[in-house]
Amino acid sequence: MSDILKGCRDQIDAIDEQLLKLINARAALAREIGALKGEGPVYRPEREAQVLRRLLEKNTGPLSAEAVTGIFRSVMSNCRALERELSVAFLGPQGTFSEEAANKQFGGLSSPKPCISIDEVFRMVESGGADYAVVPVENSTEGAVGRTLDLLTTTSLHICGEITLPIHHCLLRSKQADGEIKRVYSHAQSLGQCHEWLNLNLGGIERVSTGSNAQAAELAKQDPFAVAIASQRAAEIFDLAVLAENIEDDPKNVTRFLILSTHEVDPSGKDKTSLLLAAKNVPGAVVGLLAPLAQHGVDMSKFESRPSKLGIWEYVFFVDIEGHYQDPKVAKALHELEQRASLLKVLGSYPVAVI
Repeated sequence: MSDILKGCRDQIDAIDEQLLKLINARAALAREIGALKGEGPVYRPEREAQVLRRLLEKNTGPLSAEAVTGIFRSVMSNCRALERELSVAFLGPQGTFSEEAANKQFGGLSSPKPCISIDEVFRMVESGGADYAVVPVENSTEGAVGRTLDLLTTTSLHICGEITLPIHHCLLRSKQADGEIKRVYSHAQSLGQCHEWLNLNLGGIERVSTGSNAQAAELAKQDPFAVAIASQRAAEIFDLAVLAENIEDDPKNVTRFLILSTHEVDPSGKDKTSLLLAAKNVPGAVVGLLAPLAQHGVDMSKFESRPSKLGIWEYVFFVDIEGHYQDPKVAKALHELEQRASLLKVLGSYPVAVI
């Protein structure tokens, strides 16, 4: 048995050496490409999406799709760092699901920029303080994140990518606390996502909304009569005890995040376009807005209304459609939409999220 084990380990060592040589060869090519690109964006979401899709098509296991994408995102991130360090803004402090989403997409953050609010995340990139922003836009159980939608109406930034992140909540408490629980801290979205669990297990306990789940964990660390709803990572960062895991009401709970930047993204072959629309004040205007999409065979995956804040009972609409704005049928539909809408803003075309 020991000889067989040694033989397997020797093979692993040899493969590791081959991997190291190949990864360094890849990094050298990435650095050469960076020199050829000059001052252009280092992060190209469309290219990275194409690479990941191709690898997933060729993956025969035993590694899972999630493992493959995680490994290669890390490789691409480290190759990018040879060209230039990227800074990414997100809702902080560290330990939030926004940070987790940013780490997932960028393969680990070399220059994280945690912000105290979603507003500050937008401003950080708009002012040049960060290269990219990662912001939550909707949750599968709690719906749209209103503040993100409101800021998208006025920002000059472009959506250049999306991230889907499974959300699993934990109930956390200071390791030194052992008395009565009087309050639970968490972000409003997370309180909503755990509403039934809280009713069943902590009914009657005060629920206190915080700016982020990580902030909730920080407060629970200091409050002997409190618990927090946050991630497993937040428990590790703030050295909290995990009283319960996976307390979200929906086990398929997923949050979608957007990546924002100052540059647009070329087609990747499997894209999505997000639009901001407002209808003219005439009968049937909203139905008329959607007609060009149907006429040109453009599928719509989202239609969300939001108060425009310009007048009472006036609304804008956030629409996601399949395809890139440069695709011929999408371009034709958008041209007709522009004639019918009182407002049309293309928020961005970007690759559909890869696992």
